[in-house]
Amino acid sequence: MFQPTIDPKAKFRSKWGIGDLLLPLAIVSLIFAIVQTASEFTGAYNEKLVISLSLSSLPWYTLQTLARMVVAYFLSLLFTLGYAYTAYRSATMSVILIPLLDILQSIPVLSFLPAVVLALVAVFPSQRIGVELSSVLLIFTGMTWNMTFSFYQSLVSIPKELKEASQVYRLGAWQRFWTMELPSGAVGLVWNSVMSVAGGWFFLMQTESFTLSNRDFTLPGLGSYLKTAADRGDFGAIGAGLFVLVGVIVAIDFFVWRPLIAWAEKFKLETVEATNAPESRVLDFMRRSPTVRIVSDRVFAPLQESIDRGFNRRSRTALTANTNPAIWVKWLNWIFLSGFGLIVVWGTWEALLLLSKLGFDDWKTVMVGAMYTAFRVMAVLVISLLITVPVGVTIGRNPRLAQFLQPLVQIAASVPATALFPVFLLFLANLGGGLDIGAVLLMTLGSMWYILFNVIAGAQSIPSELFEAAEVYKLSLVQRWKTLILPGIFPYLVTGIITAVGGAWNASIAGEYIKFQGKVLTATGLGETITQASDAGNYSLLLAATVVMSLLVVTTNRLIWRPLYRLAQEKYQLLI
Repeated sequence: MFQPTIDPKAKFRSKWGIGDLLLPLAIVSLIFAIVQTASEFTGAYNEKLVISLSLSSLPWYTLQTLARMVVAYFLSLLFTLGYAYTAYRSATMSVILIPLLDILQSIPVLSFLPAVVLALVAVFPSQRIGVELSSVLLIFTGMTWNMTFSFYQSLVSIPKELKEASQVYRLGAWQRFWTMELPSGAVGLVWNSVMSVAGGWFFLMQTESFTLSNRDFTLPGLGSYLKTAADRGDFGAIGAGLFVLVGVIVAIDFFVWRPLIAWAEKFKLETVEATNAPESRVLDFMRRSPTVRIVSDRVFAPLQESIDRGFNRRSRTALTANTNPAIWVKWLNWIFLSGFGLIVVWGTWEALLLLSKLGFDDWKTVMVGAMYTAFRVMAVLVISLLITVPVGVTIGRNPRLAQFLQPLVQIAASVPATALFPVFLLFLANLGGGLDIGAVLLMTLGSMWYILFNVIAGAQSIPSELFEAAEVYKLSLVQRWKTLILPGIFPYLVTGIITAVGGAWNASIAGEYIKFQGKVLTATGLGETITQASDAGNYSLLLAATVVMSLLVVTTNRLIWRPLYRLAQEKYQLLI
């Protein structure tokens, strides 16, 4: 019997609808908001800025915060692609870049403050743009590291068969990156982008309102609004700020993350179509929309073809040129190593001059604080693993459940705990454990999400046919976890642990030193030392505490997590 041919794109075709009328209006409004916000950022800086807690100020504060978050995210994305790809393609540079990444992600946000703020304020005196760039760069430092680790892990985990196929078909550098390497990291990159933005929201209060050498640097935004409300004990303003923050997170999830997660599903490596794929109404609308199709066909498709032709032409020119590419690679490596060596020597000398000003009592404070914070970090890691691994696998293997829980998880990961739990913190302060218990809680809330989102991405990346095979062979639940689930998520789990440990050390700053209603709650630790040294402008003590924290994180990574990382690459790499 004759069966008519079905166009696979037919289900996405539709007539013009109200969404096609609202889409241009939304784009125009977005452009207007960007221009209006950018004009505000280039004005003069008001050092005596007073944050208004009126509800009428919230929309404008929220828009400015969103602008900082968007700029910081795209900077993080560009850094991720460039840094991870360079480390992946160059064995020489990876020897430096990957350990350097350990160091960078271990340095807490407040340790960047003095150098970043003072340098940018000096470059842009009395201009708001200097403080704005400082805030953006501080948000960037809280976003980019787990994205970079995730993308690098995805690159080194590409099956050997795909690499051999790219060599057989003689793909150029751009074709290889665009068709094999970037798609291989799409799922993990999207989920870690969700986590990165959530991390940016978590430290929002610290990046929009901070004290340095007894000078207050405050920018109008949602974070400074929440911080001011918490300092004044205005629970109505705290509730209003959190309500707006939750609303923004839910809107971003619906209009950005859900479409991206559903879109990235096509990059999963599997031979059988998944039965329960993530869905997004926004993505379905974009696929059906005549407006989007016209713009895509007439603007983006020609632009992509031009870019492809340009990169491919350069690749062919490089291959057919008379120069030896290996010579240029050696020269670039030599220049990179020489420049890096000079920076290390100069930085080490300046650091030694600062550290020489410290006495025995200062070093004792740092070491005791390191011991207390290290115990808290270990407790946080154990608690995080017990919670996130089963929850992450459940969400990752059930797309319908993921659509319901994903916004809730993002909300929980994004809400600044210091604004959400002021009353709870005061309650803990009156207990025998004081803020020591609260510090563990806040550090857990600031770091467990790195593991959770990586586990979700890992569970989603396991091919569906493997689970079908497990059902065919009637494997028990324990056998599935032992032979399929844990090996499948192991590379992602290690990536999550590495970034979570660094995040726990960073979160100690928010968890060990809390200001509320004019009261200061502290717990002995490196986070407390760093915050107090930053407030007082004691750069020698700040550097010592930062160096000790970085050494602890890097040493742990080198001795424990990196060997597990290599094990994940060698033993648990997916083969096709």
